[in-house]
Amino acid sequence: MSLPASVRIVEVGPRDGLQNEAAIIPAADKIELINRLSATGLRTIEATSFVSPRWVPQLADAAEVLAGIERRPGVAYPVLVPNLQGYERARAAGADRVSVFTAASEAFNQRNINASIDQSLARFEPVMAAAKADDVPVRGYVSTVLGCPYQGDVPLADVTRVAVALHRMGCEEISLGDTIGVGTPAKARAMLHAVAAEVPMEALAIHFHDTWGQALANILACLEEGVAVIDSAVAGTGGCPYARGASGNVASEDVVYMLHGLGIDTGVDLDALAATGRWLASRLGRETGSRVGRALAPQ
Repeated sequence: MSLPASVRIVEVGPRDGLQNEAAIIPAADKIELINRLSATGLRTIEATSFVSPRWVPQLADAAEVLAGIERRPGVAYPVLVPNLQGYERARAAGADRVSVFTAASEAFNQRNINASIDQSLARFEPVMAAAKADDVPVRGYVSTVLGCPYQGDVPLADVTRVAVALHRMGCEEISLGDTIGVGTPAKARAMLHAVAAEVPMEALAIHFHDTWGQALANILACLEEGVAVIDSAVAGTGGCPYARGASGNVASEDVVYMLHGLGIDTGVDLDALAATGRWLASRLGRETGSRVGRALAPQ
């Protein structure tokens, strides 16, 4: 299959990237990060999460951050919500797009959110009903699609079942996540192919972590299958706290560089994105996790 002419990058650094940082990042820095990302040409920037601050203290300032950003025309700023209470908090703070999350692994779901997969889906029903009434688009995340730290392999049938359930509930887009970064290109291709047989490809996105150094190869394999939405995090921030050696999400800079090299349009200014990644890394007190960001650094 030919590669897509354009790809939309979903920048998850401000949420998925920062939520696992050990140090508390000031709200002002998060706001500046999102504003800098908005200026690079990115069209979707996941701003924060309205999960309970007890579970994710790093994002306890979600309402302050959402209120403080400069919203650019044509840029979407979705936020993560775990249930109806989180949805209502997000809406009160001005959110106009939300995401919900579950896993394809029963064991992971129990450990991560203390609920079965079916229980987590049931929690989303009132969210979906409220979002439909409010005309708010909803994205669904499915984690552990290529492996689980507790159960190991995850059957393709389980991944497909969850993706189909979210799509039928009304999620306009389903992000398929290799949460612990163990996937390889053949497995990534097979997973996407299986899900796309049940859910339209245009409703699917991919979300790869780079723990084993396979993220870019996995993305290319999925591009060849026809996917055109890719999640990534500036400076390669984030990572699953339950995965041994988890090194973070695939870096947005590295993804954009590869896509541009393939002749695929992203609408993103790579130099500006790399500079933003280096700025964020300086605020975190370390070097950027993006190889492209390091290569483009002023000498």
